[in-house]
Amino acid sequence: MRLLLAEDDVSQAESIKSWLEMDGYNVDWVERGDYAILAIEQHHYDCVLLDRGLPNASGDEILKILKQKYSAIPVIFLTAKDSIQDRVQGLDLGANDYLIKPFSLEELSARVRAQLRQTQTSGQHVIKYANLSLDIQAKTVFLGDQLVNLTAKEFQILYRLMVKPEHIVTREQLEESLYAWGDEIESNAIEVFIYQLRKKIGSHFIKTIRGLGYRMNQEKSE
Repeated sequence: MRLLLAEDDVSQAESIKSWLEMDGYNVDWVERGDYAILAIEQHHYDCVLLDRGLPNASGDEILKILKQKYSAIPVIFLTAKDSIQDRVQGLDLGANDYLIKPFSLEELSARVRAQLRQTQTSGQHVIKYANLSLDIQAKTVFLGDQLVNLTAKEFQILYRLMVKPEHIVTREQLEESLYAWGDEIESNAIEVFIYQLRKKIGSHFIKTIRGLGYRMNQEKSE
């Protein structure tokens, strides 16, 4: 899961980013509102954590753009504006949740999990392909009735391939799913993950499209 954190308080942002990364999320952090807009337009995020008082574009402005173009992405306001009127206004603008500073990092984690659960519940949370079954909520994969033990990154790659099995997913798109900005990525990391996946679920499931990327094998019996 990839999150965007838009927060101009450096100390607080570093603490939030480190905490959420310990929860297993990939977190991109920006300090300015215009940078947040650019990030949202260029990358896919599962949840956005948004300070209302950002420079160069306010949190309210960013929220309006999100709700107009990317309405399915949950947004949690992080703000010191704590009056009832402020909270009502923020929620009426379209925020999915409103967390008042200072807050505990444990509560932030819980609220992120709640938003992600709601997103997954509103859609299909079990994806099937041939005799493969992937449960997004439980983070499990079954091959027939046999549980397949995958690492978090292997699970994320298989999810990206299975959610639209007829589409080619490029190496760059897979890297974007697995890593946040600034993470060191080994040149053959995706190839290694694909190799490990094929060992665990069967080499015939994932097809390499030379020069383009990967997709689920449309000829499953190969």
